[in-house]
Amino acid sequence: MSAVAVPVRSLPTLQKLRSKVDRNLDAQAVAKEWFLAFADAVNSRNYITVASLFVEDAFWRDMLALTWDFHTYEGRDTIQQFVADQFPKFEPSAFRIRNDLTRLHLPYDDIICIQAFFDFETTVGNASGIFRLVPLADGSWKAHTVFTNLEDLRGFPERIGALRDHEPYHKRWIESREREREFLDEEPGVVIIGGGQSGLTVAARLKALGINALVVERNRRIGDNWRNRYAALCVHDTVPRACYHWGNLDCLRFPSLWPVYPPAPKLGDWLETYAHSLELNVWTSSEVVSVEPGTQGKKWSVKVVRNDGRERVFQVNHVVFALGFGSGLPNIPNIPCQAEFKGQILHSSQHKRATDHLGKKVVVIGACTSAHDICADYVDHGVDVTMVQRSSTYVMSAKEGIPRLTGGLYLENGPPTDLADRINASFPNFLLKLVHQRVAKDLAEVDRDILDGLRKVGFKLNMGEDDSGPVQLIWQRGGGYYFDVGASQKIIDGKIKLKSNGSIARFTPDGLLFEDGSTLDAEVVIFATGYADGRTAYLQLLPNHLHDAVQPLWGLDDEGELHTVAREIGGRGPQATKVAGLWAMLGNLAMCRFHSKHVALQIKAYEEGVFGERY
Repeated sequence: MSAVAVPVRSLPTLQKLRSKVDRNLDAQAVAKEWFLAFADAVNSRNYITVASLFVEDAFWRDMLALTWDFHTYEGRDTIQQFVADQFPKFEPSAFRIRNDLTRLHLPYDDIICIQAFFDFETTVGNASGIFRLVPLADGSWKAHTVFTNLEDLRGFPERIGALRDHEPYHKRWIESREREREFLDEEPGVVIIGGGQSGLTVAARLKALGINALVVERNRRIGDNWRNRYAALCVHDTVPRACYHWGNLDCLRFPSLWPVYPPAPKLGDWLETYAHSLELNVWTSSEVVSVEPGTQGKKWSVKVVRNDGRERVFQVNHVVFALGFGSGLPNIPNIPCQAEFKGQILHSSQHKRATDHLGKKVVVIGACTSAHDICADYVDHGVDVTMVQRSSTYVMSAKEGIPRLTGGLYLENGPPTDLADRINASFPNFLLKLVHQRVAKDLAEVDRDILDGLRKVGFKLNMGEDDSGPVQLIWQRGGGYYFDVGASQKIIDGKIKLKSNGSIARFTPDGLLFEDGSTLDAEVVIFATGYADGRTAYLQLLPNHLHDAVQPLWGLDDEGELHTVAREIGGRGPQATKVAGLWAMLGNLAMCRFHSKHVALQIKAYEEGVFGERY
């Protein structure tokens, strides 16, 4: 696709559009009129007319439905070219608007749009969509955003609900299940490396599509990746009063009586229950030690070593790397003279509980989520702890911030989870950044007392990338923020001591020396400094000649899409074919719930020979 000039980004305010709207208008009638014109133009292959139904700075985000990839197209001219290139290949048809879901949406006094859902079909599957119309000065309405998403492959529906097995089971279930889990009678179709939420959700989705997967987990039990973290860990990125909406996994919902922020061991137990209840084939206390090009007609040869030393090599076409953010490999800054320090040095991934260090002076290097959690736990147990802040942090209250960031989608009175996930995905990230600049400003006002208190004690704050709050930090860095659940007040009150001036020069036998000459005594130093590049663990399993083909695993590309997540690890790189069939899946619970189906659909499409060409 050739380069097309991108308009300057701005929100579609009424002032910009020079428009006024009667808020009592018939939104369904307006949406239906636009949609009929859109469907007619598509059916007649009049792509100039299709483009004319969009405002100049419109967005179209597609997830697999029309591109076999994740793309965001920006600007009317770019959208026209995309439509002209791809619609003849996918032949979208059978457009149906969902009138019951059409709404007039007023996120701000100066922004009004009509949001509507639709379904359609292509040559390869069933798809869904969401469009948002904005009013123009002449009284007409045009599309500002369109989102399209592949839902199912034609002829290969998920075997759930009415399509599940209806035959009575007269076999010996226990013995049969054990043979299936051990793969004594057949080889797996896919090997999944990692048994956290990423790996388990992909396995469940594949099972629903009739593909048998083996999940290989190095820990002793499913859920240990949560249980083995520090004792004070709880889920932060959920939604007040609706954790079970935000955190639901595929096929199995969280209990509605769960707490808003479940502790890590509780979540670990839930993942174990999930794997058991869905009869996923999991090998625990096992490790994938190599992924090599296949030799027996399959793309990949995967060597697995079990805890008793047994080895097994599987020949498969697909391997899913589900190793978590940073693949669990700690990022420890290279601060000189660590060997001189007489105390204990840990990374946050090695830290367990505050009671391990009663009566000692503890220093925590870092000022984001893990650092706050660990410091607060130490204070609660009477341990002398100092937080060393090396760079500024974005802070917001979880109670006020998360509902605003998600637009109320995952609150108790919000839409059903499947609709909420699609609405959430329908906003292009670069557009969302503009919205979040407003949200961050509102939050700073709501959180004024906490933020002012932090500034007074010297805590360094920022407003996120271009004052857009935490979401861009999450997409670009996977960190740099703290959703406050109480630790900020402990810093303000001096219960968590703070050192935020001066860079660390080196360790001393008794603690840390800073470049300004100041010192900090310590008996325990904990690095709460995040995790390494996620590719590191991937490269350890792959032969050297494939390393250059592996693309970045996080951060946003030029279109605002996450690099590689839920796609093959070669991405759009020049050597992508070398690592075809190797997939990356990572993210929080909501991301895994939504994108695990994307991974499964792509793998199923490959296996059935219906996968087309990535655009």
